[in-house]
Amino acid sequence: MFTTDTWLRIVCSMMINAVLFGAGAILVLSVPALTAQAKYLLPLVVVTSFVVAPFLASAVAPRMRLRNWGVPGWKKGDALSG
Repeated sequence: MFTTDTWLRIVCSMMINAVLFGAGAILVLSVPALTAQAKYLLPLVVVTSFVVAPFLASAVAPRMRLRNWGVPGWKKGDALSG
């Protein structure tokens, strides 16, 4: 079956996809100039969020296993947490 890291990436990708789609849909539907083109832009938002989400999930998902970092890793941090 899938490894734990793969499952974390899949679940994280679904959550990121939902957030990206929601933000894009709100942007398209709330800006009057974009609302006129909504029938073209909303499918673009769906496809874009579906394509971009796995790449963002690959950066976020490893942080979901902080227990593997150990104490030095917690103290040092990384690019996301500073």
